[in-house]
Amino acid sequence: MLLILLSRPGYLTRPEVLGAVIIAQLVFAAVSRYRQSFFLILMAAFLWAGMDIPFQSAWLQGRWYLLGLGAVAGLAIYMKDHNHHFSTFHLIALFGVLGAMISALVSAYPEEALLKAVSLLFLFLYGAAGARLAVPVGRPEDFFRRLVVGCEFLTYASAVSYFLFHWKIYGSPNSLGAVMGVVVVPLLLWGLLSSESVMRRRRLGFELVLAMLVLMSSFSRAGMAAAAISSLLICASLRRYKTMLKGMALVVAMAFAVATVVPLPEEVPASNGAHSVSDVFLYKGKYDQGVLGSRQGPWNETWSVIREHPWFGSGFGTSLVGQDLTQLTFAQHVDSRVIREHGNSYLAIAEWTGLLGVAPFYCLIAMTAMNAGKAFSWMRRTGDVFSPAVPAAAVVVAGLVNAMFEDWMFAVGYHLCVLFWVLAFILVDLIPGCTTEYSREAATPLPTPQLGSVAYGQ
Repeated sequence: MLLILLSRPGYLTRPEVLGAVIIAQLVFAAVSRYRQSFFLILMAAFLWAGMDIPFQSAWLQGRWYLLGLGAVAGLAIYMKDHNHHFSTFHLIALFGVLGAMISALVSAYPEEALLKAVSLLFLFLYGAAGARLAVPVGRPEDFFRRLVVGCEFLTYASAVSYFLFHWKIYGSPNSLGAVMGVVVVPLLLWGLLSSESVMRRRRLGFELVLAMLVLMSSFSRAGMAAAAISSLLICASLRRYKTMLKGMALVVAMAFAVATVVPLPEEVPASNGAHSVSDVFLYKGKYDQGVLGSRQGPWNETWSVIREHPWFGSGFGTSLVGQDLTQLTFAQHVDSRVIREHGNSYLAIAEWTGLLGVAPFYCLIAMTAMNAGKAFSWMRRTGDVFSPAVPAAAVVVAGLVNAMFEDWMFAVGYHLCVLFWVLAFILVDLIPGCTTEYSREAATPLPTPQLGSVAYGQ
C-alpha cells in the first residue's frame, strides 16, 4: 500500500481513496481481533448501509466485501478449534444455498440471481462458523448483554432522530417498525427482566417505554405484532402475568397518545381527525379493505407467479416484473428494478426458488421455530430468564412473525436478515445449554463440545 501511494501520490488528494485506506485498516484490525470485534463491525456496516445517513453509499458496496471476508476468515479460525462441530441445521442450510444457485440458472437475470445466491452462501457460512466465534465460550450471555447495550444506543438515536429532528433515518416506516419490533423491544425486555440492579432496571424500563413509543410512531402493524407476540411469550413463559397486564395497559395508553400527537401515516386518508385508534393502527383508515387489505395484491401476484413457474421459480432474489430488462447488461441492473414487493417472506422464497428449491428453506425455518420453542419451554419449566437462549429465541420468534408481512428474511443486503440468521445459527448451539440453569452466582465452566454450556450455582 505504501508503494502504491508513493508511486501515485495523487491518490492522497482523493477523499474516497483515503476513506478506503482507513476502512481497510479498521477491517484488518477487526479481523485480527475476530472474536471480539468483527461481529460489531459487520452489523454496523449493514446497518449503516440501510440508513439515510452520511457515507451510506460507501457501505452499500463495502458490506459485501466485509461479509465475504468475515465468512472466509471465520471458517478458517473456527476450523482450527478442535471442538468444532456441525449439525443437521447446517447441512440443510447448505442445501438451501444449492437450491438458490440452481434457481439462479433459470432466472431471467442469471448474473443478478447468482450474486444474490453467493451472498446467501456467505451469510450462512458466517453464521455457521464466524458468528459462533463471537459468543464467549465461558459466558455466552455476555454476547447478548452487549446486544442490549447496542439496542439502548439505537433507541436513543432513533428517538432523537424521529421525535426531535423528524429525520427518517430508516427510510420507510415498515423498516423502522421491523428494527424496533423484532430486535430492540424484545432484547430490552429481556435485559429489564434479567437486570441485577435497581438502577439498571429503571434505566432499561425507561428505554423500553421509549422504544415502544418509537415503534408505535411507525404505525407498522407487522413490527408491533412481532414485538407483542415475542413479549407475551417471554412474560407467559416466566409466569409474569402481572407484568403482562401492566404492559398491555401501558400499550393501550401509549396507543391513544401516539394516535393523538404523532402525524398519521401518509396512506391514511384524511378525515378531519375522525379516525379512531383501531382505524389508525389496524386498518390505517381503510376499514373496507380489512386488516390485510394492503397485502392482498402482492400475495395474489406472488401466487400467480408460483403457479406459472412452480418447479424452479423465477430465480433467487429476482422477480418477474412487467418491464423487460433482459437486454440490459449486468452493470445496468439495479436491485429495485428486478424485484417487487411480496408482502410475505415465505411466499417470496417460494416464488424465487420454486417448489423443488423451497423445501430446505422451509425445513430451516421450521427447525429455527422448534429451537425457539425449546428455549421458551425450558424457561417455562424453570423460570430461568438468565439463559442466553432466551434473548436469541425472543428475536427469532419476533422475526418469524414479522416475516409473515415483510420480504426481508432472505434479502441478505438487509441488516435485519443478517442479524436474524446469525442468531438462528447461534441458537442451535445454545439449545443444549438449556439443560443448565443460569443465575447470578459465579460460573463454573464444564468441558463440552457445544458452544459455551456453563453450569451456574443451583
